[in-house]
Amino acid sequence: MKRLHISVNVSDLDRSIAFYSQLFGTAPVLVRDDYAKWLVDDPRVNFVVEKSVSSPGVTHAGIEVGDEQELGGLYEQFKKAGPYENEGITNCCYHRSEKSWTMDPDGFAWEAFYSFDQTEQRGDGRQPRAGCCQ
Repeated sequence: MKRLHISVNVSDLDRSIAFYSQLFGTAPVLVRDDYAKWLVDDPRVNFVVEKSVSSPGVTHAGIEVGDEQELGGLYEQFKKAGPYENEGITNCCYHRSEKSWTMDPDGFAWEAFYSFDQTEQRGDGRQPRAGCCQ
């Protein structure tokens, strides 16, 4: 089953965790010094806040799938939608995932991904074109 993903840069992580915990009616499932993640079932969303020195706001959106079989079909949709980058397997935002990216006509990044492991590392040092986990 698919889940919408939204990633937001925030200036104050603690205040944002308090706000979104109240908004969603639940605590995050993962918290790090620079990151928090909620998996909400109603509405079905993977919502992430990341402490950032750059300007606050939505950085990218995506579609998370529940298994590898769903990923292939989603990749095909992304290829048809716009410019396509297959990032492959990567460490990003404290998870091991397989992912790809596309951009809408205005350059807004969308990722398709399947996360299969939680890690202690934020990223793996690679710099994907879409700009996640840099």
